[in-house]
Amino acid sequence: MTFQRARTEEQREIRRRAILDMASAMLDEMPVAAVTLNELSRRVGLAKPNVLRYFESREAVLLELLDRFLREWLTELADELAAGVDENLPMAERAAAVADILSRSLSSRVVLCDLFGAQGGVLEHNVSVEVVARYKRASLERLAAMTALIQNYLPELGEHATQFSLQTMVMAGALSAYSTPPPSLQAAYQAEPDLARFHMELKDSLKLALTATLLGVLPRR
Repeated sequence: MTFQRARTEEQREIRRRAILDMASAMLDEMPVAAVTLNELSRRVGLAKPNVLRYFESREAVLLELLDRFLREWLTELADELAAGVDENLPMAERAAAVADILSRSLSSRVVLCDLFGAQGGVLEHNVSVEVVARYKRASLERLAAMTALIQNYLPELGEHATQFSLQTMVMAGALSAYSTPPPSLQAAYQAEPDLARFHMELKDSLKLALTATLLGVLPRR
């Protein structure tokens, strides 16, 4: 892929989208930690200083992708909840259905969970105040959208719906790190099967965590 010098705002936006799309393609091949600015620059056909004209750092690219993937997931989640939760069921059954749908939905989105896991410790570092503040403002909108979805099916959560939504994303990121062990750890698990109890399947682990959280905050009858 090669580019001529971007001279108009439209051309600059095309360049930005190309960088984001290439970073997205890289995430289909490798974990977040393996994505480097040098490799991104090489693949997109731009010198590294030119990439830095559009994004101030690797982390800035990945934060913007995280917001994109989160928006896409919430759109799909709305349909998944509508199809899978009967609003007329008792509260406990609705809670179980919500936990199941969330865990299935998130575990099928490996890249999103990997980005969740890297967000606090990696992606929100090496970025300017302007970039991280813009990302956090967008995140507030996504959090509000998810909260509204959850409240549609579990109005009993009340003010806890926002915290539950936030914890869902945090838990998905944390648990995903244990569900995709590196090759050396996979070899250790194979050599000593007893060690494999530290390996967690994301869907099952997340469902257990979400169910326990919901049972803890929903009102008792």
